[in-house]
Amino acid sequence: MRVTSTDMQNNFGKYLKFAEANEEIIVTRNGKDVAKLSAFNGIDESVLREEALRYEAGDGWVTYEEFLELTEASEQRFELIDGVVYNLASPSYKHQHAIQELIGTFYNWFKGQPCTPLTSPFDITLEKEKTNICVVQPDLLVICDKDQIDAKGKYKGTPELTVEVLSPSTRSKDLIRKLDLYRKCGIKEYWIVDPMKEQVMIYSLIDSEIADIAYYSNTGEQFAESQLFKGLRVSMRDLFA
Repeated sequence: MRVTSTDMQNNFGKYLKFAEANEEIIVTRNGKDVAKLSAFNGIDESVLREEALRYEAGDGWVTYEEFLELTEASEQRFELIDGVVYNLASPSYKHQHAIQELIGTFYNWFKGQPCTPLTSPFDITLEKEKTNICVVQPDLLVICDKDQIDAKGKYKGTPELTVEVLSPSTRSKDLIRKLDLYRKCGIKEYWIVDPMKEQVMIYSLIDSEIADIAYYSNTGEQFAESQLFKGLRVSMRDLFA
């Protein structure tokens, strides 16, 4: 991201937040690059990889408007949950293999039906509270309200189902923060796929509460099955092959 020196002086706090989110800020003067503002990583990321992906501004909150400005000016991918910006790292082979198996099964099952499965990167914007607008990119989602896609192709609705595939860098975010977000914002079913443990957890969410949890293990069950869409099931063997 490039900003003028005048803009930097007038909005230093905002650009400091962007730098904390691992966005490199190039400062220009008279059209020339003169300085750089970037995050200081004083820890070994190989030791504490997950926390290195979580960037919380000094005042404790990144606004929705600031987040939009960051994402529009950056080539990186970010999420915003409860005022905290998360930089999305590149996925591993196991992560991508699981998503490939899921989307193949979901695509075939939903073909010809009114609902549509989509994969990341695809933003969904969820209003947890009036002053707490969150933006996330689930690994896979199912939307049934395609009328909520605007003329620019931006989705403004609420998915029926979301899927997150765990990785070491996103584990606590997906297990805790996203579960809380999806529960409170009206998503009806949340799948958590764990390639490390070869497990699938499916949360049934009703009226902003967890109504049921189903656990599936590659050593015990042949299929992980949706409670929301009867007949939708994924082979555990293929998912973790």
